[in-house]
Amino acid sequence: MTATTVVIGAGPGLGMSIAHRFGREGHAIALISRNGDRHPGYLASLASAGIEATSHPADVRDRDALLGALDEITARHGAVDVVYYGPGAADPAARPAPITETDVPAAQEAMSWVYPAIDAVRAVLPGMLERGHGGLLFAGGLSSVVPLPMIGNLALSSAALRNYAITLHAALADQGVYAGTLTIGGLIERGDIHRMFLAESDRLGGAAVGTLNPDDLADAAWDLYKNRDRAEATFNAFAS
Repeated sequence: MTATTVVIGAGPGLGMSIAHRFGREGHAIALISRNGDRHPGYLASLASAGIEATSHPADVRDRDALLGALDEITARHGAVDVVYYGPGAADPAARPAPITETDVPAAQEAMSWVYPAIDAVRAVLPGMLERGHGGLLFAGGLSSVVPLPMIGNLALSSAALRNYAITLHAALADQGVYAGTLTIGGLIERGDIHRMFLAESDRLGGAAVGTLNPDDLADAAWDLYKNRDRAEATFNAFAS
C-alpha cells in the first residue's frame, strides 16, 4: 500500500520541496493550503515527477476546514503516514509586533498558528499509534532558540511549536511514531516570505540574513523521519 504524506501549508518554497522529497520516496502527497488557485500548478509539478498527489484547499486556522480536509484525505488515500506542518507564522501579510510592544492580542494572534498543528496531530495520531508507525514533522523559526527581537510576537509561537514537537518526540519514541522539527533561521528560497522581503527589505529591521535552499531542508526532513535518531535539525543563515 502506498504511504501518504500530508503537506499542511503547501507553498512554492519548502512545502513543495517536502512534497517532492517524500514523493520521490514513493509517498502519495495530499496538499493543504488556503490558496487553492495555486494547487493546479503544484499538482502539475508533482505529476511531471511521477508523483501521485491530491489538492485539499483549506485555511488551516479555520478548524472545521482543516479537519474536514484531513477527513477528505483519509477517505481518498486511506491511512495518513506522515503529516508535515509548515505554516507556522508564515503569513506574508502579518507584520511581527516588536517584542517590547507585544501585548496579549498580538501574542494570541501569533499562537493561532500553533493550534492547527495540535488539531492535525489529534486527527491522525490515534491511527498512527494503532498501526504502530507514522511521522509528525514540523517547521518553525530560529527565534524559538535564539533571541531575535525583530521577530517579536512570532518568537512566542515558534518556541511553543518547537516545544510541542520535541515533547511529542520524547512521548512517542517507543511507540513507533516519529515526531521532529526543522528549526529554520533564514529566508527560504522560492517561498512567499523570501519574495516579500526582497521587495520590502526594511521589514527585517536592517538585520543581515542569508537564504536557505528548500530542497536541503526537505532532505533534512526526510532524514529525520527515516533515521529517527534526533528530534531536530537546525539551520541558521543569519549573519553573526
